[in-house]
Amino acid sequence: MRNIVITQNSKILSTRRLKSELNSPVSNHMIPEAIVKLPEILVMTTYPPKECGIATYSQDLIESLNKKFKNSFSVKICALETNVAKHIYDESIKYVLNTDQKNAFYHLSEKINADDLIQVVLIQHEFGLFIKNEANLIQFLYKTRKAVIIVFHTVLPNPNSSFKVNVQVITQLAHSIIVMTHSAAQILINDYGVDSDKITVIAHGTHLVQHSDKKLLKEEYNLSGKKVLSTFGLLSSGKSIETTLDAMPEIISENEDVLFLIIGKTHPSVAKEEGEKYRMMLETKIQTLQLENHVLFINAFLPLPQLLDFLQLTDIYLFTSNDPNQAVSGTFSYAISCGCPIISTPIPHASEVLSGGAGVIVDFGDSQQLAKEVNHLLRNKQLRKNISAKGVHKIASTAWENSAIAHALLFEKTGDKNLSLEYKIPKINLDHIKKLTTDFGMIQFSIINQPDSESGYTVDDNARAMVAMCEHFELTKDKTDLDYIKIYLNFITSCLQEDGSFLNYVDEDGNFTKQNDETNLEDSNGRAIWALGYLISLKAILPTAVIETAKLTLKRAIVNVTKIHSTRAMAFVIKGLYYVDSEEKAHQNTAIIIELADRMIQMYKHESKTNWNWFESYLTYGNSILPEAMLCAYLNTGNTNYKKIAKTSFDFLLGKIFNDKSIKVISNKGWMMKDDSEDYQAIGGEQPIDIAYTILALSKFAKAFGDEEYTRKMKLAFSWFLGNNHLHQIIYNPCTGGCYDGLEDTYINLNQGAESTVSYLMARLCIEKNTKGAFKPDTTHNVSKKENYSKLSNKKAMV
Repeated sequence: MRNIVITQNSKILSTRRLKSELNSPVSNHMIPEAIVKLPEILVMTTYPPKECGIATYSQDLIESLNKKFKNSFSVKICALETNVAKHIYDESIKYVLNTDQKNAFYHLSEKINADDLIQVVLIQHEFGLFIKNEANLIQFLYKTRKAVIIVFHTVLPNPNSSFKVNVQVITQLAHSIIVMTHSAAQILINDYGVDSDKITVIAHGTHLVQHSDKKLLKEEYNLSGKKVLSTFGLLSSGKSIETTLDAMPEIISENEDVLFLIIGKTHPSVAKEEGEKYRMMLETKIQTLQLENHVLFINAFLPLPQLLDFLQLTDIYLFTSNDPNQAVSGTFSYAISCGCPIISTPIPHASEVLSGGAGVIVDFGDSQQLAKEVNHLLRNKQLRKNISAKGVHKIASTAWENSAIAHALLFEKTGDKNLSLEYKIPKINLDHIKKLTTDFGMIQFSIINQPDSESGYTVDDNARAMVAMCEHFELTKDKTDLDYIKIYLNFITSCLQEDGSFLNYVDEDGNFTKQNDETNLEDSNGRAIWALGYLISLKAILPTAVIETAKLTLKRAIVNVTKIHSTRAMAFVIKGLYYVDSEEKAHQNTAIIIELADRMIQMYKHESKTNWNWFESYLTYGNSILPEAMLCAYLNTGNTNYKKIAKTSFDFLLGKIFNDKSIKVISNKGWMMKDDSEDYQAIGGEQPIDIAYTILALSKFAKAFGDEEYTRKMKLAFSWFLGNNHLHQIIYNPCTGGCYDGLEDTYINLNQGAESTVSYLMARLCIEKNTKGAFKPDTTHNVSKKENYSKLSNKKAMV
């Protein structure tokens, strides 16, 4: 249970109710001052300033949990140390456990049991941490009455009987077990008899990187012209660096410009036992083999940004561990996430991740084989690119953000029922938006996060981008936004044809492509009108010249809009003209809105039936804009028939795509058909643009109807971007500011193109605007609007 202290009226509120009331955007209920003490997750682990792999792992995990969630739980730390390795910690440490002191485990369990806030104890287990005191650890597990999750960083196969019994007792006393590879899970099941239901596989986390230009990074670190091989980690004989050194003469014979970076200081535990014996052996071998000009030690525990730079400039990463039982490697994971082509010995982690062409496996200690594979890759740049791309896609799901989600879901499942997860909203980040934008317009596609100029430009993307940047300017008044608004507006205007229609597809040289003749462009035309209308609605804050350009373009563009047939195109036109009229009423615009809205009503009446309140016989893409357009028509005219159909159709749609905890929009792998809607099962094919359109519509309905359920669903929908989806993985990349292109059945499409990135930004800005108090019921349907409707309802030919 969460402990809540109320300082007024002695009123006790449940945490869930308190959270609901505090976050309610429409409630005027005055909450008394309250201190909400969150449930605690106690992590037992080595921790910085101690320098070791598990300390770094735990620090990264805890930081990612704190960045990913709010008002959900509080992570506390019990630092593990010994008599010979003590440290001074900061205030984040709640307890310190000296594993060399026999009674320390017992006393710690008493403190944990007496602490009502602690719900879950997460133990980072490595056999070396408890090598002298497994019995004390088992006593601790017997004594502790809180839910315990054990993370096995190493799982040894083929155990002897005493070792097997020890591990079995530990696993039996734990509520849940985490391992980092599927092979480790199989060892626990097959060799130790652990119930598979008790095991969760959560891969070692990796850092999101921007995949910077390799050539520029080499210039920055004075490595221009070098073919860089690297390895990193705290140095010990288990790294088997000598395997690479023995391979270097053969590598150099074909690549005189090769340089091998050995990054990392000696492991502190090794340094205490034997000093720099291993490093000195390596230095001697370097001299013997005359490798001084081809090997560089970086003898430091590098800050993370610098380490990630070195990995990104690496041409081939070498992992030569000589321990076949090493279950997982954080250094290996970090390297592959940075896009390094990897050559590795066959530890279980590497064999699992590098399968299918994502890397190269060599035998333990085989320098000759290693040299052969290195030379082969250095000769073939395209092969290195292919391996890098496969590796990045394969490791993407292991981002620390996803690891945090997986851990938090396990905490929620294991801990008290009052532990509920709330995602933290990321800061607004325009980096990738600006990266995609040239002086001509917004580039259509990206390869990962690198804009693909060969993909050209579209009116679709530039229209959405203009809406998003107008919204950003409306919120921030950042004058640099105006340059981007002008770029997008100029692009849209340049695509307008003599007949008032827009062409959509433009190549990188600024020429219209054949695709314009092969594709129905009505939706694109509708989006352009929507964007122009939204811009014009901000005439009070935008430069006059920009507004006038948009007005002239719109005036030419609406000449033939009543001839369009696409339902979504009609919806976009209604939205655009609604925004224009929100600032300056025009009979012509209202007449067009009425004609198109009436046409949509006829479509609705033709297709709707019991249990199918929709405009078409199927649900496809961009569904939310249809009821939103009907709502805009109502807000413009006051026609309550529009209002009724808007709400009925929108609520029908929401019933198809929401459950109580998440959203799942219609898949582009298969539309939902009217006659088969109850059996609809498509998984994957969910697009960010559909989530964004739903959020925009929910915002407008919440404002118009003052219904808090729309607000709740809006926040729920936005959490899809943050990991609340069927894969429990992030769709928005907070490192680049880009948004992945789609959620598939078993993977995320990692490309961060214009459509997805702008869609996320529109959704994020919508959340920002509504957080600032925009949820006031819209009561602007005055008599004059109703009079306008009655006067114009029979004048559909005014254009």
